[in-house]
Amino acid sequence: MDNHDDKRPPEEQVSEGIPAPDGPANLIDTDYVIGQDNITTNTMGLNLDLHGKVFSISAVIVLLFVVLTLALQDTIAPIYDNIFSFLTGNLSWFFILAANIFVILCIGLIFSPLGKIRIGGADAKPDFTYMGWFSMLFAAGMGIGLMFFGVNEPLTHFGTSFDGGSWAPLAGAEGDADGAMALAMAATIFHWGLHPWAIYAVVALSLALFSFNKGLPLSMRSVFYPILGERVWGWPGHVIDILAVFATLFGLATSLGLGATQAAAGLTYLFGAPESDITMILLIIGITMIAICSIIAGVDKGVQLLSKINIVLAAILLFFVIAVGPTLMIATGFFENLWNYAVHLPALSNPFGREDANFSQGWTAFYWAWWISWSPYVGMFIARVSRGRTVREFLVSVMLVPSTVSVLWMTTFGGTAIDQYVSQGIEAVREAGVDLQLFVMLEQLPLSQITSFVAIVLVIVFFVTSSDSGSLVIDSITAGGKVDAPTPQRVFWAIIEGAIAIALLLGGGLTALQTMAVSTGFPFTIILLVACYAIIKGLMSEPKAV
Repeated sequence: MDNHDDKRPPEEQVSEGIPAPDGPANLIDTDYVIGQDNITTNTMGLNLDLHGKVFSISAVIVLLFVVLTLALQDTIAPIYDNIFSFLTGNLSWFFILAANIFVILCIGLIFSPLGKIRIGGADAKPDFTYMGWFSMLFAAGMGIGLMFFGVNEPLTHFGTSFDGGSWAPLAGAEGDADGAMALAMAATIFHWGLHPWAIYAVVALSLALFSFNKGLPLSMRSVFYPILGERVWGWPGHVIDILAVFATLFGLATSLGLGATQAAAGLTYLFGAPESDITMILLIIGITMIAICSIIAGVDKGVQLLSKINIVLAAILLFFVIAVGPTLMIATGFFENLWNYAVHLPALSNPFGREDANFSQGWTAFYWAWWISWSPYVGMFIARVSRGRTVREFLVSVMLVPSTVSVLWMTTFGGTAIDQYVSQGIEAVREAGVDLQLFVMLEQLPLSQITSFVAIVLVIVFFVTSSDSGSLVIDSITAGGKVDAPTPQRVFWAIIEGAIAIALLLGGGLTALQTMAVSTGFPFTIILLVACYAIIKGLMSEPKAV
């Protein structure tokens, strides 16, 4: 997470930590002062600066959830199953329709005159180079998810499409290997391409617009000022921020839980570590402690260093698999997969009358809810590093650059696994558990011990950076929009994230993780749909760009 420290003198800041717009911009005139409702205290040597209502309600409900889930593990697991089935079975159309609206809004803004408006004022200059900005855009979004699903999802969709069955995307292509491959990659790219990044873009653009152009705190409630007016600083705003905290916490916990299961499986596969809940719990505790050390070290020394390590390791692993795997197939497959994605996109994004209910409910609805629950975290990060970009430049980059990298990643890892199964007859990859498939795929390539170890390190470092960055975002929300709240508060949220991940894994495993992502994603989807109106209204009030 980049913590861009503004060097302007106080008189050139419209709100604490928020720089004044450069050039013409339509500031919102409000008497609200950031942090005015906060409780500040120094208890037992700990400095605290908290929004009393948002922090206390969020913390109490989350702690109660953790305690009850751990205390009632056997009772609560079936409840998670039922909730997940109900939400995805009855509301999949809602999630799919909402995601389509976000994509249409982004594309519409790109081609409209509003796309010329510059984030941070008409004369604002970008804080980062294109290369630095693009790297951070990708690093923000999907690290653990790409590691966990990079092999699993393309291979799973290929298998269900080739074999036929209720889980096949778009009814599959039974007995047709080429058709199954096309469907598998199209479905995978659909879940990792334009739609999720449009979700992130909507949140990021709304936060950036109302902070850098309108002068409001960097918090979800600020987005709703055009609708709620001064009431946004009262209970309506408290509810919005509390929902943002829940969505971020459980979205992060889902990712951390997936990362922990994969890292534990990798350690068992490589080093014979015991395959048990204890291993995963110890792993989560250990990684959370590393994240806490990173928090204490500070953003520059902690997260930025780890993020750079991550990008380098991920690039090395990616290009190694391209070089020693089916190189020609990956190179040609990249463009073929993009074409297949474009061909199948209308059918895959159709919210109504689907014949592939298991796929659209069990895969797509879960993904959209998961991305939406992640969106406050990713959106706030992207907003903070995107000042100085035009709306058009921002949306094109946020949607296309990370999507392209995701396509290359899925083509490389998923395509290699499918090739091993189809061309080489290696069934072990498809038969392996979800959390082991990456390691089984790497085992068929040279230097598998080294690459598998690198993969484990990647998952762990993604875990650390997600926990650290997520703590910063949640702390900012629960500190009334302050971006420099005391460190102990971030440590508290890092511990809570680890505790939720442990509670969910023990209280229902992967289904529990997915259930909480969907459960928190549903109310936040409604909030984001309302935010779409606020974005348009906010942009239309900006001085017209030349």
